[in-house]
Amino acid sequence: MNNANNMAKYSLRSWVLVLALAPTILVGILLGSYFTINRFYELEETLTEQASNIIEPLAIAAEAGLENNDFETTKRLITSAQLNKPSLVQFIAIFDNDNRVIVTSHHYKNHEFMRFEQATDRLKETEIEHLGDSLILRSPIFSTRNNLIQSYNSHSMQPQYNEKKLGYIAILINKENALLEQHRAAVAAFIIVLIGVQLNLLFTFRLVKNVTQPITEMVRVVAKIREGKLDTRLTGNLIGELDLLKRGINAMAGSLSEYHEEMQQNIDQATLDLRETLEQIEIQNVELDLAKKRAQEASRIKSEFLANMSHELRTPLNGVIGFAKQLLKTPLHSSQQDYITTIERSATNLLGIINDILDFSKLEAGKMALENMPFSLRETIDETIILLANSAYEKDLELVIDIDPNIPEDVSGDAMRFGQIITNLIGNAIKFTDKGSILLKIQLTTLIDHQICLKCEVSDTGIGIDLNQQACLFQAFGQADSSISRRFGGTGLGLVITKRLVNRMGGEIGCDSSPHSGSTFWFTFNLQQSQYPINIPYNIQELKNKSLLLFEPRDLSHSAIDRLLQLWGLQVRHVRTQEELSSLLIHTDRHFDYALLSSIGLLTPQLSRNMIKQVKDKSDYVLVIAHGLDQQETLSQFHPYVDKMLPAPLSERSLAKSLIYPHSHSQQYLPAQAMVTPPLSREKLSVFAVDDNPANLKLIDTLLKEVVSHVTVTDSGDKAVMLAKQRRFDLIFMDIQMPGTDGLSATKQIRQDSLNRNTPIIAVTAHAIAEEREHINACGMNDYLPKPIDESALKDIIQKWKKRPTFTHFDQNTLNWDLCLSQANNKPDLALDMMKMLLDSLPETRDNIQQALDKSDSPSMLSHVHKLHGASCYCGVPRTQKLCHEIESALKKSKSLDDVEPEILELLDELTKVESAADQLISQLSSDIR
Repeated sequence: MNNANNMAKYSLRSWVLVLALAPTILVGILLGSYFTINRFYELEETLTEQASNIIEPLAIAAEAGLENNDFETTKRLITSAQLNKPSLVQFIAIFDNDNRVIVTSHHYKNHEFMRFEQATDRLKETEIEHLGDSLILRSPIFSTRNNLIQSYNSHSMQPQYNEKKLGYIAILINKENALLEQHRAAVAAFIIVLIGVQLNLLFTFRLVKNVTQPITEMVRVVAKIREGKLDTRLTGNLIGELDLLKRGINAMAGSLSEYHEEMQQNIDQATLDLRETLEQIEIQNVELDLAKKRAQEASRIKSEFLANMSHELRTPLNGVIGFAKQLLKTPLHSSQQDYITTIERSATNLLGIINDILDFSKLEAGKMALENMPFSLRETIDETIILLANSAYEKDLELVIDIDPNIPEDVSGDAMRFGQIITNLIGNAIKFTDKGSILLKIQLTTLIDHQICLKCEVSDTGIGIDLNQQACLFQAFGQADSSISRRFGGTGLGLVITKRLVNRMGGEIGCDSSPHSGSTFWFTFNLQQSQYPINIPYNIQELKNKSLLLFEPRDLSHSAIDRLLQLWGLQVRHVRTQEELSSLLIHTDRHFDYALLSSIGLLTPQLSRNMIKQVKDKSDYVLVIAHGLDQQETLSQFHPYVDKMLPAPLSERSLAKSLIYPHSHSQQYLPAQAMVTPPLSREKLSVFAVDDNPANLKLIDTLLKEVVSHVTVTDSGDKAVMLAKQRRFDLIFMDIQMPGTDGLSATKQIRQDSLNRNTPIIAVTAHAIAEEREHINACGMNDYLPKPIDESALKDIIQKWKKRPTFTHFDQNTLNWDLCLSQANNKPDLALDMMKMLLDSLPETRDNIQQALDKSDSPSMLSHVHKLHGASCYCGVPRTQKLCHEIESALKKSKSLDDVEPEILELLDELTKVESAADQLISQLSSDIR
């Protein structure tokens, strides 16, 4: 491409001149050089030949004079030879064998250079030496008076002559005439080449005139045609193909002119049609705008409908589920308990369907916001799986968890949505699997710069899915087979919600399955590695080289537990069958540090109380993996010999904790008949509850009276405001949607003028959309309790807010303890630890930022602000976090420190405020939390 561009830079005239002259000049120079050099060599050879013809006869003729010491005759001989060729021969000298001058042709001022520099016996024949503009020839002089000596050897039978050398003759030859001839030859060659180039120039310019000028004219005409001057034509007579090209260009110009006229007519017609089309489009746009407004209004009505439906459905369900649980606490016949349990389960299933529909609606509308808070990955998985374990046990399914040990424990993300994904996939696996196993496998894909990518697989041995039916798996309200909804139930929303959640987390989801061979649902998602530990890590090194007896008949569970134990460094003795366990107990004297037994094998008829006793005798600590409530009741008869019972599927953290701290966490088992429920202790709190629904008001009144000492209830917002002005409460539970004065308005009035302006107010609502939380926070409410009310959630809320300190000496934007708790996953210990870590780092951070500002060191400033920004994301300091974000964003966009100096100075002032507020907060909280 570059070569083509370079060629286009030069004109055709230049190319013709170059291509015509260059070969001629090159060939002329080559031929002239060849013949000149060849002439030089011929003259050189001729001069050498003439000199040889002079010196060799003189060497023969001088032999007689040297033999007889007749130097006078020899002198006349060489003088005559020199005078005979005076222009060629400059000087002749004869030397003896001792390299001494004997005779010279005439006196020469310097004849030493004529002497042979080497030993004279090495001069065997005539030798030539070039010296400047002269030529020196030396030829040996031999005596002819010698005897013929015939000698023979193995290589030659020829006769050899033994000659006597008398000396040598040296002759100095003048090369001036030869050099002159050489120069004449070079000049002649140059003149011939120059004449050839001139002739070539004459013909070349003639060619340029007849070829390039017409082509240049053609280029000019084509340029005018390209500019739109279609009436331009070429004239004149041209030679050969150029005349054909001229006719072609004129014909092309005529065709273009005709086409242009036709195209102009078409453009005019198209413009007319376009005007009409634009008018129609304008009408359609008005119609589309009206349709868009109608669709937006329909979407708004749909959102309001979902909110109202959520409230209207959850409100009665709250009463049904709540009172069903309360009724189960009373003495009932077995059939009555069964009926109430069925009612509670049915209502819970209905609530799950409602939640699925609402989640799908939020995802479809793009209104589901994902949280990013630190949480413990394995703890979240354990809490999720334990809710599904009983469903798996009821179908006698093996549920196994296998987590890659390289996955960090402390991560940041949306723990609730992650648990929802796991629940949906494992719930489906349990639903569609009648026998066999279900495996949850989590692997680490990448870990780069604290960004974690995980791959989760849920494999089952269920009915499987045909390849043609897999396409509709992730479609809303769709299932692989229309008969599935009749056989297994469900709305078909679980997988589509899961897929959209996974996509929101930046991952992918898929399925590998075949009929009657089970299914494997996999998905990937992204998390961030948390900078703060959520749980205290256990010292696994304490388990290294300790012995453990493992009895687990099922292969999948056995392999998962064994990999975990091997990773911790334990020496494991594997027992898979009852016969192996019996044989081991009888024939071995080995004592184990631990024994880990599966209740699946313990409850078979072959294993008796005596066998458990033998296991206890051969181990220091006995743990049993229990499967289901019935198993736990049966294990109570072994309570003297079993130290602790762990629920299945086995949790990694609970197993590690039980092995590292065995006896401090031992669990004593009592027979089921002897279990006594301790009396409930109620908190000495005065709690106020507001709800317009009589059933819900009665339920929350009942639940609260079991937990706190004083409960006041009312059924309207107006009455709530009036009571709040008359009495002081420790905690207020406020329903949101009420006729007249709703919960939001009542809260604002309580905050403005009442005795409970600083009392924690908890929103109790059946709404489940994300916007509701924003409204709750905006009106001054402190927390959120969804309907239907869960008894444990109610107790957690009360425990969370019963000792909440009131901070009045600093701005909540400087330090917000509620936000800090939220960012620490509602763990006060962790929130307080993170606050202390931030407080300890503030002096150094403030000094580093000040030094970077003084030195105008942007990279250092970016580093320190980035580190502070990361810490502020977990410590409830919103203004500091906002300033760090603004400064970091500006510096990453290559702005100077002068541009962000006001924000930096404001950040330094804010850090001083944070330090003062953190001191106050820690001093008030340490005694309560610790």
